[in-house]
Amino acid sequence: MTPKNREEFFRRLAERNPEPKSELEYVNPYTLLVAVILSAQSTDVGVNKATKALFKKVQTPAAMVKLGEAGLKEYVKTIGLYNAKAKNIIKASEILVREHGGNVPADRAALEKLPGVGRKTANVVLNVAFHQPVIAVDTHIFRVANRTGLAPGKNPLVVEEKLEKVVPSAYLLHAHHWLILHGRYICKARKPACPVCPVADLCAFKDKTQVD
Repeated sequence: MTPKNREEFFRRLAERNPEPKSELEYVNPYTLLVAVILSAQSTDVGVNKATKALFKKVQTPAAMVKLGEAGLKEYVKTIGLYNAKAKNIIKASEILVREHGGNVPADRAALEKLPGVGRKTANVVLNVAFHQPVIAVDTHIFRVANRTGLAPGKNPLVVEEKLEKVVPSAYLLHAHHWLILHGRYICKARKPACPVCPVADLCAFKDKTQVD
């Protein structure tokens, strides 16, 4: 994709949704971190259902440690891999209390030291909670970047690094959300909705779907 087309690509996405938001529901940076850990291989809808009651009771690492692993599991047992996720959340909360004064660090290296937090989770927290212009490459963004020709790459890290180079600076802060939402609702895995896609004419995908 040419620089001119990339600019137009994001201009159109921004025009349709000027202030995109995460579909995960959260109260503060800590509850966002918990929600993102829970969302791995799970839907945002499923996570939101589970955390609605949880976040009324728990909004800090100290409160989570007090709730304990068994208590946390009762809230999140509808979420896939909840045993491992609950264990990681309790361990991460203990570290936040012990090493960060109960605060979520606005630093990728510090975040990635927390159990259950990889680069993608760290980037979501940095972007959503701390408004840093980083891109968390999930399956949706990976697909959109490759399929459209926006920033093709063999793995998420390559795609992330390419996107951060080629996305026009004016759009970098919200690029993460625009691409996720585009992949989730229009540029879907099995059957992309090319006929209603606002950037179809800029896209390099050869097998565009037709109107049913």
